[in-house]
Amino acid sequence: MIPQLIIGALMIGSVYGLVGLGYGLIYKASGLMTLAQGDMLMFGAFLGLTFYKYMGLPFIVSLMLTMILMFFLGMFIERVLVTKLLAKGAQVVYVILCTISISMILQNTAMLTWGSNVMQFPSIFNKSTVEVFGMRVVPENLLALGVGIVAMVGLHLFMTKSKFGTSMRASAMDEMAASSLGINVPATKGASWGIASMLAGGIGVVVGPIFGVYTSMGAMIGQKAFAGAVVGGYGNMYGAIVGGLFFGFLETFVSAYLTSSYKDFITFGILILVMIVMPKGLFNEEVME
Repeated sequence: MIPQLIIGALMIGSVYGLVGLGYGLIYKASGLMTLAQGDMLMFGAFLGLTFYKYMGLPFIVSLMLTMILMFFLGMFIERVLVTKLLAKGAQVVYVILCTISISMILQNTAMLTWGSNVMQFPSIFNKSTVEVFGMRVVPENLLALGVGIVAMVGLHLFMTKSKFGTSMRASAMDEMAASSLGINVPATKGASWGIASMLAGGIGVVVGPIFGVYTSMGAMIGQKAFAGAVVGGYGNMYGAIVGGLFFGFLETFVSAYLTSSYKDFITFGILILVMIVMPKGLFNEEVME
């Protein structure tokens, strides 16, 4: 039983980590906070469902199309909405309110387009379970875990090895210095929002067959991913991954050995304790002014 719990914890933890990583990426690149990541996941799940179930496209094609569309949606939000607000002299709190409005718009758009009922995402694999080291495991869980690992490694390589990723990190550290070196700072900010949206939408497609697809599916995932990002050290991308995995293991084993009724109470109770005892998180991340 324990190996199966570990696989489940790694799966849900990687989901929290990827969504939380988007929170940290946006904060690090622009110093802003979004509260729409959970509903980006939800909207991506509906797009993937449309491509895969109703248009009959292969799953990998559906996933890629969803991620591309979600990337441009994130870019649009930053370039057209957030930038315009800041250009008008709006306080940062108004940007947060804007992302809450975007969250509501995404939910209502999904409800008007696809309805409010839970929709079944067709199985990706022919087999309901596969044998791994003598255990019977749902293949979609392994896929979600694999996609999470690949996305995390890929983003790490992109941010540390590619020229544009280096430019994004430089812009996050000092916009004026980066701009004086010829780096297009607005483009790096837009890309950070786009990548965060793309990650959330992509993971939404992957978990669709596991949880089903419905308009409120991103709410709790987004909140726990945010909690993971805070515990890891808000703005630290690696901290978001560690925090997401921490909450994945916590709620999985609490549900298995204590009770599933209070797993959320325990999860967010620990978040409050961390904020009191370690306000900078596990990675001691400095708050940006």
